[in-house]
Amino acid sequence: MGRLGLAALQIDADASDNFDLVEKEIRAVIKRFPWVQLVTFGELIVHGPSVKKAEPAGGPAELRFQSLARELDIWLVPGSIYEARDGKVFNMTPVIAPDGAIVSRYDKMFPFRPYEASVACGSAYRVVDIPGVGRIGIVICYDIWFPEVIRTLSAMGAEVILAPTLTNTIDRDVEISIARANAAISQSYIVAVNGAGKLGNGRSVVFGPGGELIYEAGTGRDVIALELDLGQVRQVRERGWHGLGQVMKSFRDSTVAFPFHASVAERQDALSSLGPLAVPGRASSAAQGAPSPSRTNDIRPQANRRGGQD
Repeated sequence: MGRLGLAALQIDADASDNFDLVEKEIRAVIKRFPWVQLVTFGELIVHGPSVKKAEPAGGPAELRFQSLARELDIWLVPGSIYEARDGKVFNMTPVIAPDGAIVSRYDKMFPFRPYEASVACGSAYRVVDIPGVGRIGIVICYDIWFPEVIRTLSAMGAEVILAPTLTNTIDRDVEISIARANAAISQSYIVAVNGAGKLGNGRSVVFGPGGELIYEAGTGRDVIALELDLGQVRQVRERGWHGLGQVMKSFRDSTVAFPFHASVAERQDALSSLGPLAVPGRASSAAQGAPSPSRTNDIRPQANRRGGQD
């Protein structure tokens, strides 16, 4: 089990067309910290959040990233890009090896719906072995709100989970708490790197396998260059953080079944009363003051007022 020299770059980005800036930042961090092995960025850092800029697999952005990784002899996880494939658009993160090969492509499992409505859902977990170092896992932004995804990657052996993120909303503080909780329950490093400037409100974070905060960035440009000791992950999983909970072992040894995880249909049926996944409309004052369906036996009038309309 080795050490990973990692640089998470929180870029003060424009709304789109950031590739020249991204390349400049990559070159600068490798020049300053030649021990860095892997560089990563925030979600959709190059083109911004427009599906109109989706590229095919092996498109211009990927080719340019491959060339950079090869030239600088680094692992590169360059945030994400929208990729057009099979008539759909995916939010995709490539993992590029030092020889320029794309060793993995991860499609975001949980697009930020209903707002990211035109983006297809991925279905495959991705872990990648870095020779002599250890295993990394990949998620994208909203994925971390679903602990089942993080736990699965950890069970697949991921010791570091990279989470390129694009958050510019008031829930960033909550998201940071979720990242910390995921680190503790999966006993993994979590690296959640956000954008800054016009793309995000920053506050990228790195948490250790006990949930301990290693670093939190501010809201502007930041270069988070550090070494992660993956041997600590094994120690925490074997002995517990400071000799406390051996979470992954307990999860392994438990005979408790999780039916909602095993059956998609059962989960969807159980939660069907939540209604459709849609952008909220304006709520009328009458709807805001109405009793909740759980407090009345006649739920039809409540349903009729949905969206503020009778």
